Amino acid sequence: MADAHAKHHDYHLVDPSPWPFVGAVSAFVLAVGAVHWFKGAPPYVALAGFAGVLLTMVAWWRDVIHEANTGLHTRVVQLHLRYGMMLFIASEVMFFVAWFWAYFDVALFPNEAHQFQRTALTGGVWPPNGIETFDPWHLPLLNTLILLTSGTTVTWAHHALIHGDRRGLKLGLLLTIVLGLLFTTCQAIEYSDAAFNFKGHIYGSTFFMATGFHGFHVIVGTIFLIVCLFRAMAGQFTPKQHFGFEAAAWYWHFVDVVWLFLFATIYVWGHGASHAG
Repeated sequence: MADAHAKHHDYHLVDPSPWPFVGAVSAFVLAVGAVHWFKGAPPYVALAGFAGVLLTMVAWWRDVIHEANTGLHTRVVQLHLRYGMMLFIASEVMFFVAWFWAYFDVALFPNEAHQFQRTALTGGVWPPNGIETFDPWHLPLLNTLILLTSGTTVTWAHHALIHGDRRGLKLGLLLTIVLGLLFTTCQAIEYSDAAFNFKGHIYGSTFFMATGFHGFHVIVGTIFLIVCLFRAMAGQFTPKQHFGFEAAAWYWHFVDVVWLFLFATIYVWGHGASHAG
């Protein structure tokens, strides 16, 4: 009987889990609660749903980590986890493509004849009349250098892990986390000094949606790396099995690349267009 149930493949068939059901119910409660909250009701239902979603994330990822630590993530399973992370990052790329599309559509055609309301809002120029853009060579440039440096430190941490240097792994992760927090702080300062707001014009909405969602991704990536640091301190990563760290590093590099596009287009090109106008 034991031989009949023996595993003769490289795949991992997961055990029954309550978390898909709990997560679905929590997401539904969160959505319904958010709608009621937006209509003026107390936020308790939305907060309960949000707490359920967080519980699902923590518990489900805890189970995945346990599976990895017990040897259930074979090379084939790790390969498919990498495919999944690649597809997730690809979906995030398309998410940002939407914001870049919105920005360039109005920036390149501010006086589109068929979009007469756009001309009224922008004055037929980009950036719109009355908008004072950020100087890209001050705080935005500093933030760019911070993120580029953080990409270097997370690569150093990855290199150290592969070569069994646990001290280098922890130090590289710690430096990357500090740089991520520093980037978020600088962006908060930048937002507080903005000469325009989100409402009332298309420039503010496209600027804050694109850079704001990127900032949100930096926060998520920083949390991702903090979890990896705790796991590294617990000795859960090995040179041959460290997909959790690898996924965090990929995500962080994705965040870096998106910021380079944001800096080059919205900050540098947008600022140059304002001076050219």
